[in-house]
Amino acid sequence: MTTPVVTRFAPSPTGYLHIGGARTALFNWLYARGRGGKFLLRIEDTDRARSTPDATSAILQGMKWLGLDHDGEIVSQFENAPRHAAVAHELLANGKAYKCFATQEEITAFRDAAKSEGRSTLYRSPWRDAESASHPDAPYVVRIKAPLEGETKIRDQVQGDVTIRNDQLDDMVLLRSDGTPVYMLAVVVDDHDMAVTHVVRGDDHLNNAARQMMIYDAMGWDVPVWAHIPLIHGADGKKLSKRHGALGAQEYQVMGYPAAGMRNYLARLGWSHGDDEFFSDAQAQDWFDLDGIRRSPAQFDLKKLENICGQHIAVADDAALRQECESYLDAAGLPALTKDQAEGFQRALYCLKERAKTLPELLEKAHFVLTSRPIYVDEKATKNLDEDARNMLAELTPHLQNVSWDKETLETVLNGFAEAQGTKFGKLAGPLRAALAGRAVTPSVFDMMLVLGQDETLARLKDAAA
Repeated sequence: MTTPVVTRFAPSPTGYLHIGGARTALFNWLYARGRGGKFLLRIEDTDRARSTPDATSAILQGMKWLGLDHDGEIVSQFENAPRHAAVAHELLANGKAYKCFATQEEITAFRDAAKSEGRSTLYRSPWRDAESASHPDAPYVVRIKAPLEGETKIRDQVQGDVTIRNDQLDDMVLLRSDGTPVYMLAVVVDDHDMAVTHVVRGDDHLNNAARQMMIYDAMGWDVPVWAHIPLIHGADGKKLSKRHGALGAQEYQVMGYPAAGMRNYLARLGWSHGDDEFFSDAQAQDWFDLDGIRRSPAQFDLKKLENICGQHIAVADDAALRQECESYLDAAGLPALTKDQAEGFQRALYCLKERAKTLPELLEKAHFVLTSRPIYVDEKATKNLDEDARNMLAELTPHLQNVSWDKETLETVLNGFAEAQGTKFGKLAGPLRAALAGRAVTPSVFDMMLVLGQDETLARLKDAAA
């Protein structure tokens, strides 16, 4: 029987959900969801000085926005500290770890001497094989007994086989002198206890895998499948940082990028499925595999993100898109839509979605239905409402009072009116845009009239003519 896939995302709550962390979470989510497995969430809050409830909240909010739902309860690493310590004591009892009484001064002196003599500064504790009878009544740390000979092979699904000589591994500290467990021990114990089968994380953790494997081996536990993914770089090829722009996932929500577009873009950032650029969540879950992840760092490209987001807006369900726009306004601290505005906006979406790349762009295109009378006419549109234009609108209004309110009829009436005026429809379109939206650039005049309805359209035309 095949073991069910279990992946995890394990952020440290010291700040927002970094865009790199968001992609790591996404890769774990896709891998588990595509195989009917579990995607777990663990908050690595052992650094009590830097871990804050606000940061935890920001990470959870970022994941919620991205739609990365997790299975089961959230695990707190800090709360598992007694279990981590118990494992260290078990290793101690089984002779796989030892008490080291070396002081920090002795370790520093050893390293300084080794450095000046050109020797390895890897600390070898004199307490490794000491009899317990010789132990002093003094503070100690608990160290694991690293293998002294041979090699450790990390079989990585992304990086390939990575071999590390065991004489390069130190006797890693498991418990500090105050009895608290170190991060490296906590990670292994938690992953084991959570039955994690696949550890998908940044390649900055690759060397940690060899050290963590010492604990797995000493405890006789199954080693998970490793997949260390490259970091994300900016367009200049350097590690993504503040100088490249926004780094937090929620910042992209506040800028108005749709979550589906963000998921699609992040999935393509370092992973590929043939030449497919645009795809749905269902396709991503179906296609995603570890062998599609590239070894080289991916480059974050805002133009590509916008392009993919535009495609997702274009195919989005209208009701879901309205809801996402309302969530965006809330996240950005902007005024909420009234009930009438929200309904009008949803009604208008069919003629707005095609060219908007972000939600603010979409809302801007919807200005005509979100605004109310009297319509403020901006400077560019004012030029289209001179005296001749106003007279033409006054003359046009009666022609629209008793007609069927559908696109075909409106096109016939307006084109016929323009012809009777000895002009082309284009000459009439400018004043109509100004009257209906107060703007020079708007969606199609016919679409605006249909969305606004007959009464509102006529009222706006009368206002403009006056």
